[in-house]
Amino acid sequence: MPRGEQLLGAAAAIVGLVGVASALTPEFANRYDFVHGVLPPGVPGAARVLALSFGLGLVWLSRLLARRRRRAWQLAVVLVIGISLAHLAKGLDVEEATLGLILLVALVRFRKRFDIPGDPSSVRPLLATAAALGALAALAAAVEIRGYEGDRWQDALLGLTLVISTRALYLWLRPVSDRIRQSAEERRAAGQLVRNHGEDSLAFFSLRRDKNYFFSATRDSFLAYKVVAGVALVSGGPIGAREEFGDLLAEFRRVCHARGWRLALLGVHADLLPLAKATGLRPIKLGDEAVVRPSAFSLEGRAVRKVRQSVARLERAGYSYEAISAADIDADLRAELQRVSDVWRGANAERGFSMAMDDPFREPETVFAIARQGATIGGFLHLVPSAHGYSLGAMRRDPATPNGLMEYLIVETLAWARDERADELSLNFCVFADLLADPEGRLQNAARGVLRAGDRVFQLERLLRFSRKFSPEWRPRYVCVERLTDLPLVAVAYLWVESLLTPPGPWARRSAVEV
Repeated sequence: MPRGEQLLGAAAAIVGLVGVASALTPEFANRYDFVHGVLPPGVPGAARVLALSFGLGLVWLSRLLARRRRRAWQLAVVLVIGISLAHLAKGLDVEEATLGLILLVALVRFRKRFDIPGDPSSVRPLLATAAALGALAALAAAVEIRGYEGDRWQDALLGLTLVISTRALYLWLRPVSDRIRQSAEERRAAGQLVRNHGEDSLAFFSLRRDKNYFFSATRDSFLAYKVVAGVALVSGGPIGAREEFGDLLAEFRRVCHARGWRLALLGVHADLLPLAKATGLRPIKLGDEAVVRPSAFSLEGRAVRKVRQSVARLERAGYSYEAISAADIDADLRAELQRVSDVWRGANAERGFSMAMDDPFREPETVFAIARQGATIGGFLHLVPSAHGYSLGAMRRDPATPNGLMEYLIVETLAWARDERADELSLNFCVFADLLADPEGRLQNAARGVLRAGDRVFQLERLLRFSRKFSPEWRPRYVCVERLTDLPLVAVAYLWVESLLTPPGPWARRSAVEV
């Protein structure tokens, strides 16, 4: 059964639609004549425009009302009063005005249901935006007084007014933000839990500094998350004492509801799906993780012929391999590794959130797998530890090196990992791997066409083709949301946080993830 605030949101949408319809249809002649005889000229026409505007505003606010936003309720009260008065002023539309007043009474009666606050940090920029609107109004008045004519001035002022008004509405309705606040104590606690209980191959990436931590009451488990566009994006799943995961997720979901955030778990392992469903989340397959077992990998056979040729080519060119921990990187080596990374990325943004480190040198137990040609570094892999081996966080190479350098590095890393008795090496996460590899039906084929069209920017298919060279095991990964209607916003937030909404510029010759 719908909740009270959902019913009020629906009622606001109905009042808004009625207002729009009323503004776009003719008035009763006798009422219209009466209003024109009482009110100053121009007022009924302006009221019709206001009724249309306020109606559209109520339709737009209806979903925010259903989500219990306090500032949306405040704005809705103003709009309902305004649209009711506009109905009377434009044509004595008593029926529409009465409908608005009934909604107003209901909004006031159930005002305590709208308990999700707005973002306190938006107050100062909102005041600045209001000052800009005031300055714009003063400019418009000055233009009118001086008698400037022409559509250009009017169009320019109207355009600026719309832009600044939209900015003001965004600031007013923006949900509570959550700045990154990692205390030294929290980082120590999170790091200890990751090292002791980080079963998932994505667990170590929770130690990025651009994530917040949400701990259980006992601090024996935690979630790593970041709020983007009102969406709390959880990286992977809970980490720590497994018996606490259910209560931890339920409590975090409660906090999200209290702050007006949508909740999404990214890259969830299949083992956690029953827990996610029990918490009220809906899993949707996002892609597959490519995992190679060092003990089973071999360069023998036709399937890896191209990889074998790449390795032989690099060996003939005089390349050698070295694995060194971040703790043993000196200043000179660090500068050379940074040089290779910078020249490889070029003007492209650093990408990563769920499967990359923000600072590859910070955590001492991470490993750099380096390819050298004499004293010159040609490229490297950055590896982070997991409970069962290592996960690949970054691949970088000097563009001047021969093709196949990354294949060479991965093959040598697999041999090194085998000597280290690592059970697995997680290569990467291929989003929409099923659609790209084996679409079924017209709809999936169409989706594949869209993905392939965007491959120049996102490079999903190239990553999939590269991963297939090593005959990996494919482990499904999921995104978990509360409602399917949350998916569009979650998708935008996910692309944004992974820096995939920052396409490479025309000056960039290579992308950071090209392999």
